[in-house]
Amino acid sequence: MSNAYTEIAFTPTVKSVQEQMGSRDAYAAWEGGEVSNHQLGKLEREFIQARDSFYMATVSQTGWPYLQHRGGPPGFIKVLNASSLGFADFSGNRQYVSSGNLKDDDRVALFFMDYPNQARLKIYGHAIEIKPSPQGLLQELEIDDYRARVERGFLIQIAGFDWNCRQHITPRYSDAEWQVRGQG
Repeated sequence: MSNAYTEIAFTPTVKSVQEQMGSRDAYAAWEGGEVSNHQLGKLEREFIQARDSFYMATVSQTGWPYLQHRGGPPGFIKVLNASSLGFADFSGNRQYVSSGNLKDDDRVALFFMDYPNQARLKIYGHAIEIKPSPQGLLQELEIDDYRARVERGFLIQIAGFDWNCRQHITPRYSDAEWQVRGQG
């Protein structure tokens, strides 16, 4: 079964390094046949909707990657269907690097972390910016009773995803998570 994520990530150069390091055979089994890992299942949907932050990478005109933290209350990023996500973008430092980069190249990489459970999900996708309008998708993405001003939204079409191994993830806890653990 072909993996949509690895079709993007495993370039010929990456495959060459995998060969040199001895991991190529294990990953070669993910290639060929029906495509998988391009539509979110129940596990991915629930994982994403429980997050209160994630990281989004874009690519500049000069080819440099740009990585930005996005945050909000749990559930601020919404799973719209099995192949698309959306989120309201709140007013921040007003640099607009991600917005500018997306005007030239719509490709994004998203990185979702669950530190307490040592889990991470990587997603490749194509993003478009959603402008405010009286009755548009942006209203569906807004969060009731959240203090930040919404400037725009982003809609992301998923191209592929992959769960990452839990190695080397140091558990970190929010105050609320710490209280649930009975440590407070």
